[in-house]
Amino acid sequence: METEGSMDESNSRRSKQLLYLKLAFLAMEPSNCILSLAIEAGGGCITPQVQNYIVKECLGETMKKTTVKDPAYIKGILKKVIAFVVSSSDSVVDCLYEELAHYLTIGGGPPGDNNRIYREISFLSPDYGKDCSNSVNLVASLLCSSNMLEGDTGCSLWPSSLFLSEFILSYPEIFANKSCFEVGSGVGLVGIALSHVGASKVTLTDGDLSSLANMKANLELNKLCFNVASDFTDPSAQKVECKHLAWELATKAEFQDQQPDVVLGADVIYNPECILHLVRVFSIMLEGEYFGEVKREAPVAYIAIVIRNVDTFNHFLTVACESRLSVVDITSNTEVPNLLPYMCSYDRSNVHLLRVSPVSE
Repeated sequence: METEGSMDESNSRRSKQLLYLKLAFLAMEPSNCILSLAIEAGGGCITPQVQNYIVKECLGETMKKTTVKDPAYIKGILKKVIAFVVSSSDSVVDCLYEELAHYLTIGGGPPGDNNRIYREISFLSPDYGKDCSNSVNLVASLLCSSNMLEGDTGCSLWPSSLFLSEFILSYPEIFANKSCFEVGSGVGLVGIALSHVGASKVTLTDGDLSSLANMKANLELNKLCFNVASDFTDPSAQKVECKHLAWELATKAEFQDQQPDVVLGADVIYNPECILHLVRVFSIMLEGEYFGEVKREAPVAYIAIVIRNVDTFNHFLTVACESRLSVVDITSNTEVPNLLPYMCSYDRSNVHLLRVSPVSE
């Protein structure tokens, strides 16, 4: 016989599993991930309760109000869920069939011809396991590339940006009331996290104009105040700024109006031809005494990367050392909680967190 305590624990676990299912659906996780979470939430089968939850919560009014959604994705989910229930000789609830019939009448891809999909990435609170009722810390609405294999990498969502965002949300005291500057900002996720923890100013940059336009759209989606400029001469006081920055063309004079306390980058160490330019940008931004008349504490940089090519990474370390920059891998001694446990597609195991700072005299 179940005790009251064990029943409460079981209900709490089920609530968490259902929450994971919903968040994975909103994040447009792969259909196999959604199916696994649905089975787990049902205790080994997709019960009528779980099926109704999918219809009400995953396909509810919030989803229907979203203007950029991929009907093919939803159809794939519904087909797999129904096929699994039927193969298990269980009953499919009528509303699940009705939803499938509805989406079968809709075209195959997302509205528009820009190859973008809408994803909601929900970061859980570090103590989400203790309190499921108040578990979501931040929801970032993002337009992302639907096919990163076609050269649209700047508009794709990468593990390093997810990990760097987890780091920011787990250690808000490092970034609160600080001026933060990111190189290679991509979809703008890190900037959204910085704004959430109370950074005094957030400057997001990218060298690709398509990525910059997509980043601006994402700031609008997240109701963030922003300013777009093509250079660094506009002393606008906006809290979040999107700026075009080509590393190979950047000069020291362009950064005169920038006074960052923290510099960030996610997956920026990937092209050996860009390493020299990238390190030069970091060197300029980390010169603490350069900005303003009063000498101040030198900024620090945090870079999250996946080391795909050891030679490229070693080249970065060599150039950084020659530029008198200290690069320390702090991954092993910095606990970063997994705030995205429902994202099966997110592999954080290969992400390294680097701390970069000027070499002390």
